[in-house]
Amino acid sequence: MTPLLEVENLEVAFDTRAGTVQALRGVSLTVARGETLGLVGESGSGKSVTAQAIMGLIDIPGRIAGGQVRWQGHPLVGAGAPRAPRGVWGKDISMVFQNPMTSLNPLMTIGDQIAEGITLHLGLPRAAALDRAAELLAAVGISGARRRLAQFPHELSGGMRQRVMIAMAVACEPKLVIADEPTTALDVTIQAQILELMAELQDRLGLSIILITHDLGIVAGLCHRVAVMYAGQIVEVAPVEEIFAAPAHPYTQGLIRSTPQLEAGEERLVAIDGMPPGLLHPPEGCAFRARCPIAGPDCAKMPPLRAWGAGQVACWKAGTPAWGAA
Repeated sequence: MTPLLEVENLEVAFDTRAGTVQALRGVSLTVARGETLGLVGESGSGKSVTAQAIMGLIDIPGRIAGGQVRWQGHPLVGAGAPRAPRGVWGKDISMVFQNPMTSLNPLMTIGDQIAEGITLHLGLPRAAALDRAAELLAAVGISGARRRLAQFPHELSGGMRQRVMIAMAVACEPKLVIADEPTTALDVTIQAQILELMAELQDRLGLSIILITHDLGIVAGLCHRVAVMYAGQIVEVAPVEEIFAAPAHPYTQGLIRSTPQLEAGEERLVAIDGMPPGLLHPPEGCAFRARCPIAGPDCAKMPPLRAWGAGQVACWKAGTPAWGAA
């Protein structure tokens, strides 16, 4: 069966005065129908740029330098893609942006912002679109939904604004929702409510989700598969159970061992020394080589993303414990 979304060898570059930043360097991934794919990695690894590229939001000075994004088998971004694919972005594929306070328009009411997409993609008149907006606000757990339509973003709490963003994302009943750090800046109680809401909407609507996060606890509770990014590349992809039970890439091992666990008896967490490489001049070979405790001569060559277990890994020494028992 054809995946819902296919990203193949995607390259994104940003032209700056200092030179060209290679933000994505051959990213490939797929998302199946009804699947939640977790996209994890340190800040600057390329997670949000991947989402923006899928949504067609790469603007000058950025550009698609290579590769392709396909939607249900048809080109969406890159070679062969139509200049303005209609009925996909905002309808079939929607996005929950990272910061709802800056993503919502402060000069428009909540009702108008939700109704705008409904009118554009579903062709409903304004009154019917506002009725649907009220239904959506109630569906995401906002009380007094009809009254909220006339309010502005600054009148709502952070958790309520995030619920509004989710309501906007599912307004046109999309097949895929990209959630970019949907619980950023929220307290843990609200985080749990937002994640529970997303899982409930997925079950009810049959959504596929790309969940971008740095929180491995969220990944463990919500995702089916995990793609680990480092320096603009995918370094490991595997089912969530396999990632946590037997991470193959040293970077994945380091991420997991640097995460606090209630049942663990270790006194100190393991830190990954060093910093990610700059992508203005990416290193040759494995990008993680300078930080990897088991790097060897072979690591001077770029490792391909190859089959490993039920997933894939880009490492010459895949499966070798890098920090003791992984």
